[in-house]
This record gives sequence, C-alpha cells and structure tokens, in this order.
Amino acid sequence: MNRTHALFERLSALMQQAVREDAARHGLLPIQFQILGYLAQANRYSDIPIAVAEYFGITRGTVSQTLAVLEGKGLLRKEPDPRHGKRVHLKLTKKGEALLEETWTQRLDKAMPGDLNSREVLEEGLHTLLTTLQHLNNNQAFGVCQHCAHFLQEDGGWRCGLTGEPLDDRQRIRICREWRREAAPHG
Repeated sequence: MNRTHALFERLSALMQQAVREDAARHGLLPIQFQILGYLAQANRYSDIPIAVAEYFGITRGTVSQTLAVLEGKGLLRKEPDPRHGKRVHLKLTKKGEALLEETWTQRLDKAMPGDLNSREVLEEGLHTLLTTLQHLNNNQAFGVCQHCAHFLQEDGGWRCGLTGEPLDDRQRIRICREWRREAAPHG
C-alpha cells in the first residue's frame, strides 16, 4: 500500500468513526445522520427520495424506511411538489437543522488549511479525484450547481440550462443530482 492509499484509508476510517459518534449522540444510525447532512446541502432537484438513494447507493426501500424514522423523530418533513404530481421534497425541520450544528464537518473545517490558496488547491484536487472515481465506477456524479455544465449566468441571475428554471442564490451553491462536469476551457 502506498502512502496515498494509507492516508485515504485512515481519513475514511476517522470520518466514519466521527459520523457514528455524531449519530449515536442523537440516537440515530449513521445513515440516518448522513441523510440529514445530505439534505442540508441538496438543491430542489436533489432533495427527493430517489436522489437520496442514488447519492448513498442504497435501495429505495432503505431510503423509505429511513425517511419514515427521521420524519417520526421530527427531523424532516415531506413537502409535495406543486408541479410534479406525486413527487415530494424532503426538508429539514428546525430540530433537524439544530442536530447538524455541531458535527464532524465543523471539525473538518477547523482542520483544513487556513491559507485560501492551499485550501482551493486541495479542494480542486479532491474534486477531480472524486469525479474521476465516480466516472470509473459508473456512479451518479452529484456536484455543486454553480460548477455544472448546465449552470448559466444571465443578466440579473442564474438559470439551469437543463430545466430552464431560474436559480436563486441558495440553490446555486447546493448539491445537484443533475450535475455534469464543466467543459474544459479551450486554449
């Protein structure tokens, strides 16, 4: 095993341990806690049950059961989509949002390089690695809306080039299941 493999393995183990501890502190299973974290970052195209299943690589049945538990605990609610019949959007309640206030992600932010340039280089390298692995494994990509090939900046705002719908400031910085790699710059 080379040093890079060892570092990723150790980082993965530490993050899994932190998720288990955070979840246990709130009487949740790790996947339940992770789903709440995902929904806190998901945009309106990605806060639906099928997107949760795709993101975590789990079955629709597992998602359905997990969502029922989280809804029963008052951590999320389902809102009908006025434009798409049976589709529901999953929204965190205030209680669900409060549960995510002190988690391993805040500890990770504290451990990241303070130098903005170093942080950007690290994030870009990790992003490239992630998208490459997702492609090699035939996984749904998921990514931040404003870094998508479909993202359009227009006079006075933003729009999704795939759906044609306008995007508000909050939506453009969230995770989207329709994300596609930006075209490489010509030059």
